[in-house]
Parts: sequence; structure tokens; C-alpha cells
Amino acid sequence: MRFALVNPNWCFAGSVYFGCREPHLPLELGYAARALEDAGHEAVIIDAHLFNLSLGDLRARLEDFAPDFTVLVTAPTYLFWRCAQPELTVPELTAAAIIEAAGVLVAVGPHPSTSPGSVLAKLRADAVLRGEFEQALPLLADKDWREIPGLVFNWRGRLHGKDGRVQTAKVEALPALSWPDEWISRHVHHHHRFDAPPKGPGAEVEASRGCPFGCVFCAREYFRGVYRKRPMATVLAEIDGLLSRGVEYVYFIDELFLADRPLLSELAARGLKFGIQTRIDIWKPRDLELLGRAGCVSVEAGLECLTPDVRALLGKRSAMSTEQMVERLVMAKSNIPFVQANLVDVGCESPDFVAEWRDRLHSRGIWANDPVPIFPYPGSNIYRRKWGEPDDLAWERALQDYHAGVTRLSELQDAWSMPAAVGS
Repeated sequence: MRFALVNPNWCFAGSVYFGCREPHLPLELGYAARALEDAGHEAVIIDAHLFNLSLGDLRARLEDFAPDFTVLVTAPTYLFWRCAQPELTVPELTAAAIIEAAGVLVAVGPHPSTSPGSVLAKLRADAVLRGEFEQALPLLADKDWREIPGLVFNWRGRLHGKDGRVQTAKVEALPALSWPDEWISRHVHHHHRFDAPPKGPGAEVEASRGCPFGCVFCAREYFRGVYRKRPMATVLAEIDGLLSRGVEYVYFIDELFLADRPLLSELAARGLKFGIQTRIDIWKPRDLELLGRAGCVSVEAGLECLTPDVRALLGKRSAMSTEQMVERLVMAKSNIPFVQANLVDVGCESPDFVAEWRDRLHSRGIWANDPVPIFPYPGSNIYRRKWGEPDDLAWERALQDYHAGVTRLSELQDAWSMPAAVGS
């Protein structure tokens, strides 16, 4: 069978989305292509974002390939599944443009993972696959659909598969990815790097998936939940392949990059520059020194809030005080060129108090962002506490609640999306 794996040409104008808007390598589609090829199928990834394809261009590519199946993602890369745009505007437009050339259309991503019936209807898809889909796609061609966990589709006039099951990938079996030269040469973006302008291509790599903590705002209950590691040899083989192609910087998309001293020691020997996302209270001074020596030039550390009581409300479970965390951030800054304290707004800390702390952090070389109002993502504990299990109106409900309760957006966000865009 022939499978087309499609990443739309993303646009987030008017959205409350606060993630990076540059193209990134679609790691999840890379894994999926390998799984399909290993199962004897033909697979092609069409990245309309990286190649800036119009809807007409994308449709023409599909017509040339003539797929039996087309898999369409509803969020830009695994890096942003946990903070996806609420709207389905781009996937909906994309699906409408390609549906006649798509063969069997299957949607994957955070939206179908939490609200499968809604996405199935809006995209006019034949099926949606919930959860970490990459190793499950061969089942679409080889197995009775009614026996595939997490697959939701219309069958004999009824929605089949809404039994709560989701796909979970065997992360330890994910292969070392290799991307075409043209893809690497186009990837000029260095995600979250600020120490120096790019001299060569950048890339993204995944060393681990999931998180051992349970912060209430994190959207990961239906995908990327349990902490798992890829084998170090696989990660290094992928990185060595990127280095041999001229890549000078990688960003680890891990939800929480832990202090893995064997991996850091290997990276230190390679002369690579890289960035990570982590929480500062899990790093010891000696590990921060090794992190810098290994080539880390950018750290995003989730401080979230500035008072222990508010952090406890968010389920951060940290034994450190704010002052101790700041000292640890300063220690990180002495080893790493750019260190950021990530802040969110839960409405419990006054703007003046937050502004004073941001100034204190900036004076010590730590960048602290304008706090982003927390979005109640379907798939997060915050959503569950408000409304229970997500249903087919979950994303609309969350966005309407956000509109009603938030009076000021962060400078990282664009602007209010109009009510007419809710759910579309």
C-alpha cells in the first residue's frame, strides 16, 4: 500500500497559540514512514510547512503519488502537541483541499486524540487514530479496523472505537532517523537559540518522551505521558548522521531533558551545540557544569510561578524555594549562554510582583518571559478538574473559557482568535 504522510503549511494568525511558528522536522512522521517501510509499504512525507507548499501544490503532490492512505496531522510536530493551537482551521482547510486525492484520509494529533468524533466530522476523515500513532499505521492496511486500538471511524452508521483506548509507542524501538539533504539544507531555523546566529542547518531530536512529574497544566494524558527513553546508541547514531550532513545545532524536543551523564559525556565529545527544556530543581551543580561542557547553549526551565503556594497548586512538587531556584538558574547561566525561566499566569500573582521578579532575574542574566495565561488543554489535569473527560466539544469549551476568563495575553501570543473561529 502507498501512504502519504502530510504536515500542513501552518499559519497561526489570530490564535492564542504561543509555540514557535518556524518549520521543524516532523519526527513523528519520520518514525511513521520507517514503520510503514519496514512493514513492506511505500511511504512519502509531504511537509507543506518546510517546503511552503500551497494547497494546490499539496494536492498536486498527492495526485502524483496516488496514495491508498493519507495521514494528516492536526498540530505542528511532536514538539508542540502539548501546547497545540486550539483551532482546526489549517487542518480543516488542508483536508478540504486534498480529500479527493487522499485515498483513505486518517487524522492524527492532539485534537483527534482527545475529541475523535469532532475531528472526524470536521475534517470529513475516514478515521482518526488516537495517541502515539507512528508504529500503528501499518495496521490500517493489514488488520480489521475494528481490532485496532484507538482507531475511531464510522461503521454501519455508528461511531466505532470510542472506548477510551489510545495508541502508545514503543519508544525504545524507534529508529535513528535520517532526512533527505534538501530537508536539512532548508532547516535553517535553530529552535530557541539566541547565543549566536546560525552558521549551518539546525535539527530536532528526541532522546526521551513523557515526564515523571504530574503538573496539572501539561496536556499529555492521551499521548507522550509515561516517561520513556530511546536507547542512547540510537540517539547518538541519529545525531552523528546529522553532524555528518553539516548540522551544527539540535534541539531536544523532550518534555523534560534529564541529567543523563552518559549521554552528556558523549555529546561533549562531538562538538555539537544544543538546546533543551527542563526544570531547574532536578539539576545538581556538577550536572549543570557537564551540561554546559557538553555543548548546551539554551535552556528553557519551567519555573512557572514565583510563590511556592501557587507552584503547589500547579502540582510542581518541588522542595526548592524560589530563591534556591533562582540561584540554580544563575549557576546554569554561568555554564550556558542562554537560560530562560518559563513563567505562566494563573491569576494568583499580581502583575507588579511578577514584574519585580522578572527584573531581578533579568539583572542576573536570566530571561523570564511575560507569563502566558494557562490554557485548559483537553488532555490536561486542569481540563479534567473543570469538566471531566474531554468530549467532542472539549476544544471549543476550553477556548470559550479562555476567552471569558483571560483579559490579557502574553507577548508570546498573537491576538484573540475571533469567536467565529472556535472549533473551525
